Amino acid sequence: MAEITSLSPSIGTPDVPRRHKWVFVSCLLAVVLPTILSGVYLYFRAADQYASTVAFSVRKEEFGSPVELFGGIADISSSGSADADILYSFIKSQEIVRVLEDRLGLSTMYSRHPEDWVFSFQTEAMIEALHDHWNRMVRVIYDPGNGLIEVRALAFDPTDARQISQGVFEESARLIDELSAIAQSDTTEFARTELDRAVERLKDARQRLTAFRSRTQIVDPSADVQGQMGLLSSLETQLAEELIDADLLRESTRSADPRLKQAERRIAVIQARIASERRKLGVAGPDGDGSDYATLLAEFERLSVDRQFAEEAYTAALAAYDQAQAEARRKSRYLAAHIKPTLAETAEFPQRLTLLALIGFFLTCAWAIAVLVYYSIRDRR
Repeated sequence: MAEITSLSPSIGTPDVPRRHKWVFVSCLLAVVLPTILSGVYLYFRAADQYASTVAFSVRKEEFGSPVELFGGIADISSSGSADADILYSFIKSQEIVRVLEDRLGLSTMYSRHPEDWVFSFQTEAMIEALHDHWNRMVRVIYDPGNGLIEVRALAFDPTDARQISQGVFEESARLIDELSAIAQSDTTEFARTELDRAVERLKDARQRLTAFRSRTQIVDPSADVQGQMGLLSSLETQLAEELIDADLLRESTRSADPRLKQAERRIAVIQARIASERRKLGVAGPDGDGSDYATLLAEFERLSVDRQFAEEAYTAALAAYDQAQAEARRKSRYLAAHIKPTLAETAEFPQRLTLLALIGFFLTCAWAIAVLVYYSIRDRR
């Protein structure tokens, strides 16, 4: 037993220093050395970056009618969360990158320090690579609850950063203006179409009424009919007087009296004139040629009713169009910036100490996990 006890300390004694040695060496290679190299790069090679911040929200003003304003129930301003969702997707999209590349030259701004191959844009003008770099340099913070959007743009020059944030705000405002114009156009498009149809219908009704008056040379058949009825009444009165005079002559003279023959001729002429005037009025039978007053008056009334209906339809369509335009003007969207694009005076990025601490932390975690896994597998063999 004594021999066994004396030999026990020597068992595994050579392995302990070797294990510690390899653990120490692996820590140096996997954690310390990469951290030191990262620190050297961050502090001596990584270029300074300047941040510019702009924050805005979409506002929608709805001006109520005068009655609502007097009643105090007008909705003066409200936020548009759906528009803010669209703006968030737009700022993160490739479209705004392409627009700002054409407008500002993003690839040139981001490649001012080619020696900084980590934070600088190294690829030539490829929109996909530039879009990826954009998502690294531009951070968008969006609060869906109140529709506030904050954009932080990084660049190697403070003026470039401010130009980028200003460009984001201006392009976002342009998009909102386009959305507002589309909404207003959709609101008034149907009313405008109905108004155009009503105008064409009114023009056609008036043209047909004018053609009728030109063809018949009658402005108002109803006025002509009244005059014609007065003429008939006068002729009938004259006929009655002539008949009475003829009856008196028959009672007091012979049948061969020239005055009686003259009275009979006057009666015949008056009766012929009455028959002719009645044919004009369309009361002489169904064998007219369509130019009698009854036919003309029916056609005129039909055309007048068509014109009146077209005028009423035009009035209603015009009122609907005016109301649609007023409704479109009542609802207007605009972009309100509560933080205007800032101009940095100090380079706050890259945050070297924070990045270095994160690098060291994750390298340490990865190294520790790797060592534990390695020795766990080795001890089970």
